[in-house]
Amino acid sequence: MTRETMGRIDPRLIRLFDLPAAPEGVVVALAAIDGPCELVSDALDDLGFDGVIAASVLRPTIAGATMVGPAITLRNRPLEADPFVVAREGHMNRQADFEAHNLTRPGDVLVIEGRQGISNLGGISATMGKRQGGLGAVIDGGIRDVRHSRRIGYPVWCSDITARTGRWRQETVEINGPVTIRGVPVHPGDIVCADDSAVCIIPLALADEVTRRVLKRVVTDRASLDFLATDRPLSEFPRPDARNFRE
Repeated sequence: MTRETMGRIDPRLIRLFDLPAAPEGVVVALAAIDGPCELVSDALDDLGFDGVIAASVLRPTIAGATMVGPAITLRNRPLEADPFVVAREGHMNRQADFEAHNLTRPGDVLVIEGRQGISNLGGISATMGKRQGGLGAVIDGGIRDVRHSRRIGYPVWCSDITARTGRWRQETVEINGPVTIRGVPVHPGDIVCADDSAVCIIPLALADEVTRRVLKRVVTDRASLDFLATDRPLSEFPRPDARNFRE
């Protein structure tokens, strides 16, 4: 990648401040759950935050993948110039996902407010993220080189898979600022939880309470499954009080 083809972004738009740390134990506790999004979704419902995006909307590229980690955010916007003219004459790539990877800490999740029908992340970018210890990406928009990102174990939840590059069609305007993913606000440091069912965004201020409620549900669900593993009749199945999930 040459200086002429690398993305350019005004350094003033890259927020270099230290991201807030997740409450101790939150990421570890949620990541230890097999398929955590259902329980996280229920807890977010109880707390009145609509932070769930269905996996049929943002589809995972690697079946069975799960990731839980703090968000590092990036926002793209369309370029007004004719992309074919830019590609033919300018060769100026204004995407700057590599700058976000440069700020990535091990365990971070890249969250991109991007464009539909074009790539916001390709194979080189996925390799950068993997090299820096990023868990994967959530992208409201398209990606390409999906075979490569699958091969290196860098899962992506995205709306489109396409060969059409975004390099001449959009530009990065901010890193580590607020973004919106399918109507859900995401701030740097918010906890991203993603699996085969959904992508869930947990505001940092709710992370402790969401985790507490989720761990309580793990216990009650385990008790239900233990009962179902017996030969006892379903008429004896314990019906949990809905309040148990909210207290």
